[in-house]
Amino acid sequence: MNILVCVKHAPDTETAVKIGSDGKSIQSQDVNFILNPYDEYALEEALKIKEAKGGEVTLITMGPENAKKSLRTGLAMGADNALHIVCDGGFDSLMVAKCLAEQIKNIPHDLILCGKQAVDDDNAQVPVMLAELLNLPSVSTIIKLEIGDNSAVAHREIEGGIEIVETSLPAVFSAQKGLNEPRYASLKGIMMAKKKEIKDLPCTVGEASIEILDFAYPPTRQGGKIVGQGKEAVPQLVKLLREEAKVI
Repeated sequence: MNILVCVKHAPDTETAVKIGSDGKSIQSQDVNFILNPYDEYALEEALKIKEAKGGEVTLITMGPENAKKSLRTGLAMGADNALHIVCDGGFDSLMVAKCLAEQIKNIPHDLILCGKQAVDDDNAQVPVMLAELLNLPSVSTIIKLEIGDNSAVAHREIEGGIEIVETSLPAVFSAQKGLNEPRYASLKGIMMAKKKEIKDLPCTVGEASIEILDFAYPPTRQGGKIVGQGKEAVPQLVKLLREEAKVI
């Protein structure tokens, strides 16, 4: 079984992100970038399927030259191959999906796995857009996946319950936290990953359909206010909640 895993080189969530001088991007030189955490669930699921049914796991990403770092991480975890669509920043979700689809349609695949979203933009759009462009079935935010001969059964979280979906293969699935527990890369895997070739692919990005106009920090939280003690403070508290905080 040929399994493709779409991954992203994303800022570490523990990094203090600062807005760049242009007001439309972040200062990437001071940010530690990692393999997007949700993509780790997708990769772990791909590796488990390979171990059960055989085949190969191929990573594919789109981004600048330093995105190879995240591909090396995935190779160290156990992926067999890695493909890098070399593109600089400035693209939106639809552009990413189109660029990935343009390359994936020429790559043999039985299954495509993605993280449900990237931790930097949180759009959760690329997996479903990719499926639409490839004319494939799509099941998002899955927490369980069972692979048959030419079909799959996926369990996905919905409000108040679990939805069970059966679909033909190939198909696109996006992984939710809880699908599995991603493995750590072994020392042997890390050493082997350094020797594996990462194949560069051409970038086919067109015109962006979305433009970022401005980045801004969240407003600073104001300090609390003590209005009194005991039941005598209740009228004043209610007044402030209604007239100042405007929550009642």
